[in-house]
Formats: sequence, C-alpha cells, structure tokens
Amino acid sequence: MEKEVWVRADVGEWEEKKLRTTTALESGADFVLVDSEDVPKVRELGMIKTAAFVLGDEIDREKLEGVGAEVLVFGKGCEGDGTTPLLFDYSQSKLFKTLESAKDVVGKERLGAYIEIRGKEYERLAVALASFCRYLIVIGKDWKVIPLENLIAELQKYDVRIIAGVKDVAEARTAFETLEHGADGVLIDTDDPNEIKKTLELRERLRQERLPLTVAKVTKVEPLGMGDRACVDTCSLMRRGEGMLVGSFSGAFFLVHSETEESPYVEARPFRVNAGAVHSYILVGDRTKYLAELSAGDEVLIVNSEGVTRKATVGRVKIERRPLILVEAEAEGRRFSVILQNAETIKLMGKERPISVAELKEGDEVLVHLSSEARHFGISIDETIIEK
Repeated sequence: MEKEVWVRADVGEWEEKKLRTTTALESGADFVLVDSEDVPKVRELGMIKTAAFVLGDEIDREKLEGVGAEVLVFGKGCEGDGTTPLLFDYSQSKLFKTLESAKDVVGKERLGAYIEIRGKEYERLAVALASFCRYLIVIGKDWKVIPLENLIAELQKYDVRIIAGVKDVAEARTAFETLEHGADGVLIDTDDPNEIKKTLELRERLRQERLPLTVAKVTKVEPLGMGDRACVDTCSLMRRGEGMLVGSFSGAFFLVHSETEESPYVEARPFRVNAGAVHSYILVGDRTKYLAELSAGDEVLIVNSEGVTRKATVGRVKIERRPLILVEAEAEGRRFSVILQNAETIKLMGKERPISVAELKEGDEVLVHLSSEARHFGISIDETIIEK
C-alpha cells in the first residue's frame, strides 16, 4: 500500500490549527488529525479525510457516529500519551479497555490508537493495541529509530498501519525508509507550512517507481482504415520524454509520447496522450486496462524515457473515429504491435527523441516495456497465453 501523510492540527488556537489544515488541503495530505469538536470547521475548509481525537472512556455508538470523522483516535489523555503513567499490566489500562470496546461498536477499520513510546513497556502496549485498530500512531520522544524498527518488525503480519510522528521532512524520510519497508505513514507536527509541503513532495518522489525499458526495432509500418481511437487527457502536465505505455499485447507496451511539442498543425497539449485504438491495453500500475474502459477520475501511469513513473488522474477520455496505422516491432526474440492514429502529431519515444508515426520506418528503434506475465481482467497471472 502507498505511504500516507497525516498533518497534526489539534495544537494551539483555531487560527494555528486552520493554517495547518489549509496547508494539508493544498498539499494533498491524506488525513488531518484534529480534536473532535473541530471536525465541522475542517469540513467548511474543504474536502479532506479527518481523524479525530475522542476523549473519555464511555463507548456510545450514537456519540461516536456523531463525531463525523473517518477515523476515531483514542489515546489522548490516556496512559501512554505522556501525561499519565503507564500501568505495568497494559490489559488493565484505560486505553486498552476503551479501544477494545470501541472495536465492538464501530469496527476496527475506523479506529486509531495514539501512544507515545517512552520505553519498552510502551512498545508492548502498542503491539497489544494493534489488534483493535486500523491505525497505530506512535510518537517518539526520547528515541529515533530503534523502537520504530521493533514495531515494524513485530507488526508486519498484523492488519494495522503504523503512522510515525515526525517534526520535519528529514524525520519523515527516516520513518519511511526504516527497515526498508518503513512506516506506513507519518504524522507531521509542525507550524511550518514548508515542512508539510516538503514532506508531501518526499512522498511523491518515493511513489516514483522505475520500469525497465527495452529498445525495439520497428519491423512494419502499415496504414489501416478508419477506427476508434482514444485520447487520454490528464489533470497533470507532462514534459518532453514522458508518455504512457500502450500496446495491443498484454506483455508488450510502446511508450507513446505526450503532445508536449508544438507542430505546424496544432498547438502543444502537454496534458494529453493520443494513446491509440480503443482495444489497446494501457499500463496503469501493476495492472492494465483497455483504453475504452478509462474515464474521468481514473488513475493512469506516466512514464519517461528513463522508465521513471508517476501517477496522474484522468480528466477526460475522447474517443473519435480517425484513420489508423499499425506499428510492429521486435525485441528479445518477440514480436508485438500497437495501433495508433495516423497523424503527424502522434509519436513514439525513440532512443534519443520522439518519432512521429508519419516518419516512422522499418529499422527505427523505439522504447518498449516487456513483461512475461499473462493478464486476466488486467491482473498479471502465471499462465501461458498466445496473442497475435
């Protein structure tokens, strides 16, 4: 699962909380953590998921549902938050009993536990609480890495997401990278909007994966008749060298270049990839979709000529009837193809530059991504399949 960034906004007066919340909204944070009475104020500022501290140990369904937050967090004002001593027998602690009861009322998926790690006994309590909540928010006071390593190692088989408290982007990086897997998310506690923004930018960089690209030699270029092709317009601007991986076969994808370059015919459309015939597969992560299936709000994968990936949201898909062209290529002893619109502005990414299909010829080299897996409903499977 992807790493999450939470912003803490239960500190100080409302204007201080408001600044943290608006920064979280503008930067694309996953959650803002607030006191329960501030949830309505957050809703007025914009649409963002809220996690709310719930005080007291009386578990009442109507009261909990009335909070209106996506996640209900227990632990503020309880043993383990640094304000009251921790009982040696954690099963008798207020926090343990409260969370256990809350799970029966609202279910584990909506629950979070907040605990400050001040020693080994706090680690043991944190592990015990993992059985009752979806989110375990751990705050380090007199520690940095070792207790977090211990929790990540011990809880890897639990259905719980560890959210580590951090003060800045440097601590966030450490939390994300601890024991390779890292924490599932961070809760950043700072009044500096730049640190919040830099933490979100760090998360975006960590999201970027690299796909292996191979040089393929074009073996055939053939104009076809009319057909339906899909233009994918995204909510992101692409740069030269970026595009999407599209192909007629589920294990071979051509890097179809975005419309980032102006031509004598049309202005640049850097948000667009004229991706190909509607039957084509497009790689959208670890699975594929047909171009005809895409619609506004879907997530697609943008890939550059180095294989570095990032995600973008589809703004619209335009399917129109246009003249088509078949491009076949071979690499690693395999032959594969893609069908694109036959127009000067449609380009495949070559070894050094984008190449228009209007000038593409046999022997040209283009970049492709090859996979050995077959696909079933877009999901890779270990199965023999023949496509031609």
